[in-house]
Amino acid sequence: MPTPPTSATPFQVDLRGVVDLLSRHIYSSPRVFLRELLQNGRDAVSARHKEFPDAPAGVLQIIPLGVAADDVTDAADDVTDAADEVTDSALNGIAGDGANTFVFRDNGIGLTRAEAADLLATVGRSSKRNASPTSREPHLGDTFTSIDGGQRDSVLNMNRDDYLGQFGIGLLSCFMVADAITVRSRSARGGLPIEWVGNADGTFTLRELTEEEAAGLPVGTEVHLTPRPQDTSLLQEPQVLTLAQDFGQYLNLVVQVATSSSQNRWVTLNQDPLFSSPFERPSEELLEFGKDLLGKRPLDAIELVVPGTATRGTAFVLPFSPRPGSRQAHQAYLGGMLLSKNVDDLLPEWAFFVRCVIDTTGLQPTASRESFVKNEQLEKTREAIGSAVRRWIMLLATTDPHRLQEFIQIHSLGLKSLAVHDDELAHALIGWLTIETSLGTMTINDFVSVYGTLRYTATVDEFRQLAPIASVNNPIVNGGYIYDSDLLRRLPHVLDGVTTEQVTVAGELDTLDSPPLADRERVVALENRATALLTGVDTRVSVRTFHPHDLSALYVADPAVLRRIERSRAATIAPGLWSQVVSTVNSLFTAQEDDEPAAADQAQLCLNWANPLTRKLADMSDEVVFQRSIQLLYVQALLAGHRPLGSADRAMLTTAMSDLIQLSVGLDWDDNNLDNPGGTSNTPPQETPNE
Repeated sequence: MPTPPTSATPFQVDLRGVVDLLSRHIYSSPRVFLRELLQNGRDAVSARHKEFPDAPAGVLQIIPLGVAADDVTDAADDVTDAADEVTDSALNGIAGDGANTFVFRDNGIGLTRAEAADLLATVGRSSKRNASPTSREPHLGDTFTSIDGGQRDSVLNMNRDDYLGQFGIGLLSCFMVADAITVRSRSARGGLPIEWVGNADGTFTLRELTEEEAAGLPVGTEVHLTPRPQDTSLLQEPQVLTLAQDFGQYLNLVVQVATSSSQNRWVTLNQDPLFSSPFERPSEELLEFGKDLLGKRPLDAIELVVPGTATRGTAFVLPFSPRPGSRQAHQAYLGGMLLSKNVDDLLPEWAFFVRCVIDTTGLQPTASRESFVKNEQLEKTREAIGSAVRRWIMLLATTDPHRLQEFIQIHSLGLKSLAVHDDELAHALIGWLTIETSLGTMTINDFVSVYGTLRYTATVDEFRQLAPIASVNNPIVNGGYIYDSDLLRRLPHVLDGVTTEQVTVAGELDTLDSPPLADRERVVALENRATALLTGVDTRVSVRTFHPHDLSALYVADPAVLRRIERSRAATIAPGLWSQVVSTVNSLFTAQEDDEPAAADQAQLCLNWANPLTRKLADMSDEVVFQRSIQLLYVQALLAGHRPLGSADRAMLTTAMSDLIQLSVGLDWDDNNLDNPGGTSNTPPQETPNE
């Protein structure tokens, strides 16, 4: 038995569900309803000018809720010079339904009955979407069958690049603020005007108006909205002015908002043709625009031109360092219409120090028109903008080193990251980057020109331990900050004739001088006595001779030892089960480190034999004073090396201080003269009896 033929059945669409989808997942806010109306109006004006080049200049007019129509119908005298070509009928024909209705109108190409039935009744149908790649481009005079079986001119179906809209869902955004939309339109190609009324329940009516009903209705389209009570504020004058300014101030046609003011019935947003875009400003004006954008005057403005995607704009160099992890919030316009103030994928991640404002017609917006589709065009634009920023840095390095230095001081961390990964920029930047040395902060150029070889530590802890004993003729550089070690290792490949050397705590201790052989016996005895006192804090004592002489003690430890100390401290602090877990992990790591040939066993308290206090302690017979003095030197060395004090260290400090204070109360001055041991006497002068 033959299979019965099947027939195609169209989907039924629940419009309320579609509107809910738009409001929750496509559009970020109901505020976009005005952007969609502005976009549709702008595209309608463009379509009219393509078919009728002598048509009046484009005007978009908005009557907010609460502004009575009678207050704004006589608007001809208030129109700016940019809209003088608009006919009186186009200006005086704005119809209103009273102060309870929001009205938006354009003097674009308008709609016939067939076009309204086709475009306004089909969700997702757009007159501005390109034809399929396999079909030819449409031409004027082409016709096709509409949903009501009629034929219509497809002049609207021209190249997509001329329009902002594409997806056929823009008008639906009005359902986010109103339950009914009324569209009245008169086509520039003739025919009776029409009225289309759409409801949020998915029903609509469409009828042709008689000339009596449409008296005063000019060529173009009006949209009437009566808002839901909870959305009333979005359609009132203050909010409408703000939204119109945000979305429409750079459109290439006049945008006017009616007001209730008797002195100024129309506010024209973009009446100065010179500033029709944020990029056609003199340099000073452009920097002031950047100040409004950033909140502070930018360091510079970089011109951006990407012909391949019809993108142009400005990159403003931040005059402050951005917060770590902050998003790159760039401002983007699509054919003069604001796309978003928070586009975050316009620049490479390394270009964190600029904020962009761009206008484009070649990048494809997403359905929400709040970001760009991530495609090859966007990637090429991102690369081109990155190249422009890179050229600006290179130019600054060769023509204005003082401004370059100011720029580097503000964005030092990020530029170090950039120099690590970009060979071209590294050659221009690396010499101007600053580094921390044992003699203070200086640029790499300054350091290399004086000292040649650059000796650096791999960690901040090692630098803090070694900086106090580093020679003024052979200083040490702190390579422990992020990117610094990588940058210093690359230095010989970037700067000719420069050598680098990584130093370690153990290696530097080996270079310190030992005490004289004549003092060997006293030194060994001092090391043994002092090490026995510090067994509880896992520290051994060694005696060396080093500069400066007024530095009595130095706490030093390899990174592996410091990690072991931190793990042990964490195991002590952690409660219950976590303490056991941390202890087990610590044991595993400790066993692994002990198997390494170069692993250090303990931290060291290095006493300076050149310091008088150390020699005094070697001969100290009072065991209590000796113990407390060694303990105080240990704690002092910890603090000088920026090491945190553990519970055992704090207890040692408290005990030593208390005992020494008590001892000092019962001892003579000379017996307790520990402030200047081995030196000149600090004995108070005796009173001389009168002769």
